[in-house]
Amino acid sequence: MSDHDAFAERGRALEEDYFRKRDRELIEKLRRTAAADQTRGELSKQTGVTDPELLKDLEELGLTADTVALLPLVPAVELAWAEGGITPAERQMVLTLARRRGIAEGSAPDRLLGSWMDSRPTPEQFAKARRLMSALLDAGAPVVKDLTAEQLIEYCEQIASASGGLFGLSLRAISGEERDLLTRIASDLKGRRG
Repeated sequence: MSDHDAFAERGRALEEDYFRKRDRELIEKLRRTAAADQTRGELSKQTGVTDPELLKDLEELGLTADTVALLPLVPAVELAWAEGGITPAERQMVLTLARRRGIAEGSAPDRLLGSWMDSRPTPEQFAKARRLMSALLDAGAPVVKDLTAEQLIEYCEQIASASGGLFGLSLRAISGEERDLLTRIASDLKGRRG
């Protein structure tokens, strides 16, 4: 075999390796895309949302078909963080609201909720969650079918008054930060319905 033949054969082998690797990458990309489409489909079915941008926003918040039931609690979590940290009373109130919404202790939604109470989500995440809640309320989405904006605001008010008090009696007034946030939450949740 001449050097030219060996060199040509080596070139063909490298070319075949390149294309095999490229094929594997494309197949993996197709699998990831199919898995993402399936996840979005499940999230769409759970929420009734078909708008791709809203589904993307839900995913960016870390919500899945299994955890989207948490979305109505995000304003309450935001209110609990209003003064820079969540008190034990506020944490207990959020957990009580979660249990009322059917979120079982130790479940995937419960673990995600715990992470939000341990590490404050960004202001952008909270704002996105309020916009999504408003859209879901407007659409009568299944995930919020039994809730109204007024009930969500009431949850937030309960959180705002959860800390303080004497012998379990809440004597604490709602702080200025909490009042401002309540106003913003109410505006965001009710704003679209005029």
